[in-house]
Amino acid sequence: MDCFTPAIAVTGSALISAAGTGLKPALEALNSDISCLKPIPAELAAGTSGHCWGKADQFKATDFIPPLKARKLDRASQFAVATVGMALAAAGLVKGEFAPERIGIALGSGFGGIANASEFLSGYYQAGLPGLSPMLFPNTVANAAASNASIEYGLQGPNVTFIQRFCSAESAILAACRFIEEGRADIMLAGGVDELTPQMIRGFAVTGQLQRFAAGFGEGCGILVLERAEHARRRGAAIAARLTAINTVGFLLPGAEQQGINQLLQTQKSCDQLFFSGPEPAVQPLLGTVAAASTRYPGRIIGSSLAMGGTVLGLLAASLQPGEQGLQLSASPEGPYYAMSVTGGDPA
Repeated sequence: MDCFTPAIAVTGSALISAAGTGLKPALEALNSDISCLKPIPAELAAGTSGHCWGKADQFKATDFIPPLKARKLDRASQFAVATVGMALAAAGLVKGEFAPERIGIALGSGFGGIANASEFLSGYYQAGLPGLSPMLFPNTVANAAASNASIEYGLQGPNVTFIQRFCSAESAILAACRFIEEGRADIMLAGGVDELTPQMIRGFAVTGQLQRFAAGFGEGCGILVLERAEHARRRGAAIAARLTAINTVGFLLPGAEQQGINQLLQTQKSCDQLFFSGPEPAVQPLLGTVAAASTRYPGRIIGSSLAMGGTVLGLLAASLQPGEQGLQLSASPEGPYYAMSVTGGDPA
């Protein structure tokens, strides 16, 4: 397992989900085991039934962003700007009071601002080049959300976006830890963001994705503030948890699945709290591999997106008592697989 020495501290987290805006409503929904998913309208599901989705209907962009600015941002960027702001506040970081070149962002996103991208391309298909909107184009690129958040808060450190199916956020979190380890940043905002539209559901339905993965697709954003533990202590930040190790394997070879799982988990045989992210059929091979006092699958409560891993890790970190060992297992249907070890509190 790829261990971080010293451990990397989680000093803040925030999320937007179907449960509401902020960490608290999602934690309450998870602890009460009450699903926030709603039935997908029949007209979107192409003759299938029984599917649900988790729309972040309670999120209002103008609660965080001035109206004129919010109108220019795609929904994924609105999620990211709002969530990064909440995460910075949770970590006690105020714009203008930190060295901007030492703070960066690594964000996973499966689809980016897909509603704006669809509208942009529709203009072209309907009217050719005159139908293209220059106002929409900046939001059609996958890194728009991370870039807009960086601009809003003056984050001038590393800025990367990962698209790796249901492990997009986990890939971003691993990269963020690398930047901190290598001394390229003192603090990294890391996590994932995705929006969910009716058009996407129609596409999932006709391609069979609903049947394969859709216990419930969701949307939202989950961001963690990561920094070296000694850096956090030096500035007097409260350490909610420590991210101690991340391991990943790309593929479980047919007939040798256990070998891949052993490589993924190595010596990790037990923990206090085990969280899963990714679609349930994909994580199924990992179930039962680690003994845990508590096992939770937040996707059943708030939905599962391609970049929901940041949301799940935020919930795990917030659920741990000081000294408790947590583990997040994640999987995409064709890989990769991730195992992220977290310890609650700060022993120092």
